[in-house]
Amino acid sequence: MFGLGIWELLIILIIVVLLFGRKLPELGEGLGKGIRSFRKSIKEPDEIDVTPKEGQEKEKSKGSSS
Repeated sequence: MFGLGIWELLIILIIVVLLFGRKLPELGEGLGKGIRSFRKSIKEPDEIDVTPKEGQEKEKSKGSSS
């Protein structure tokens, strides 16, 4: 794997834990929320709101009565 042996990966893991040890739970939580949000947005169908707004509705009624 990328020319790294088990010992190199273990040393990198130890360094990461030492540097980010206190922040790892927060990073994991944020990553999990992001993945859940991404999956939810993929599964939901796109919603298109075609309801005219109040201002547009009045303009159309004025234009048709002229």
